[in-house]
Amino acid sequence: MKVLYATSEALPFAASGGLADVSGSLPHAMRKRLIGCRIVLPLYEDVPQELRDKMNFLTSLSVPVAWRRQYCGVFEARHNGVIYYLLDNQYYFKRPGLYGHYDDAERFSFFSRAVLEMLDFIDFKPEIIHANDWQCALIPVFYNLYYRKREGYENIKTVYTIHNIQYQGKYGLEILEDVFGISQEASSIVEQDGCINLMKGGIESADCVTTVSPTYAKEILDPYYSHGLDSILRIREWKLHGILNGIDTDSNNPETDQQIWANYTAENPAVKAVNKRKLQERLNLPLNSEVPMISMVTRLVSHKGLDLVKSAIQELLNEDVQFVLLGSGEWAYESFFKEIQTKYPEKMSYYSGFVPELAHKIYAGADIFLMPSQSEPCGLAQMIACRYGTVPIVRETGGLKDSISDSGDGQGMGFTFKTYSADDMMNAIHRALGGYFNKEIWNVLIERCMNADFSWGRSANEYIRLYRSLLKQ
Repeated sequence: MKVLYATSEALPFAASGGLADVSGSLPHAMRKRLIGCRIVLPLYEDVPQELRDKMNFLTSLSVPVAWRRQYCGVFEARHNGVIYYLLDNQYYFKRPGLYGHYDDAERFSFFSRAVLEMLDFIDFKPEIIHANDWQCALIPVFYNLYYRKREGYENIKTVYTIHNIQYQGKYGLEILEDVFGISQEASSIVEQDGCINLMKGGIESADCVTTVSPTYAKEILDPYYSHGLDSILRIREWKLHGILNGIDTDSNNPETDQQIWANYTAENPAVKAVNKRKLQERLNLPLNSEVPMISMVTRLVSHKGLDLVKSAIQELLNEDVQFVLLGSGEWAYESFFKEIQTKYPEKMSYYSGFVPELAHKIYAGADIFLMPSQSEPCGLAQMIACRYGTVPIVRETGGLKDSISDSGDGQGMGFTFKTYSADDMMNAIHRALGGYFNKEIWNVLIERCMNADFSWGRSANEYIRLYRSLLKQ
């Protein structure tokens, strides 16, 4: 089986968020299972020079972009045993940053056509093209419109994955023909509520649509979560599947992680206490091995549950706890937590920004990881926290519900709450604090967390089964 994994970002070449982690890990896991999986992404200016130096130029081609044609250079790179294709066009991609440019619609329309045009020029003929998020949503659209009956392109199946339905790629209808090259007769494929909606086009056109957790696949059928696409998804529910993401268990491994102060294992988690003490020193918190340390590593945006934390912060800090927060985002949240840190310097440490090295130290040093999201398609942080023996508290939504079960049943590995409510969140926190002070129970939870299987192998097997079922159709 041959799979071409099309993405707008992938580690180690370009990253802005969780999509890069998924794109850099899932194809590698599939290759381990003898699936021929290669990755294609844009050659951004942000790609580090040391990685550029290892690329090989394969070919150049001319790509149709509506009524004009544009140069595309195809470069090949290898990383972690996986072949990457990086598509070059300096007009579209030689600029800082991956997204947020005035012509993103045209940039990713070019990329989508280039992915398909490239197939005539490389030695890899995929049976499956797996496109991700709105930036690649036009790949199944263009395949159906222009390539399905083209010689050498027959019988390719397309899979489209929604990583976060909030970001849909919406544009005015006036660019339909001039930028996308889609005729008015075919406009219904991408039109939604009087505008172009690229994600809607991907859902309509792909042979199969996936999301990053089973619960999220159900949630987005509800208007509360769907950001306007629930009606389309309910019509296409027959091709919707939810597969829980995994994490890179090699780079997130407390036994070998070089970014933490002391390595430890599930069999000998006591060394975790060294990381806690060092973290307290680093963050200028009182050195106290007995006080429970609650942590968050997150973007400071509303859907991450920061409103609940704001509402409950005074009650939380009245407890005998230390609270550690790493993240950046909306100014209102950053300002609020800076002010609270000033008011409670002995109990709270807020670090603005995202520092991967510090994130690893927090995962290893904290006792409890809080993730009270309003919505969470999958979430990786709760899995990483488990990997480091930091017991999670999560709201039962999306991938949080699928990955973390409540320990009240004697089998779970964390503490959960259902309602998006500060009171319910605090009830879960109080239960966790009660568990923390019962060391026998807590050690069982730590061991259970660290032994949980959140590897990409499980997810890869599910995708392979899905691909095989598509090819039989």
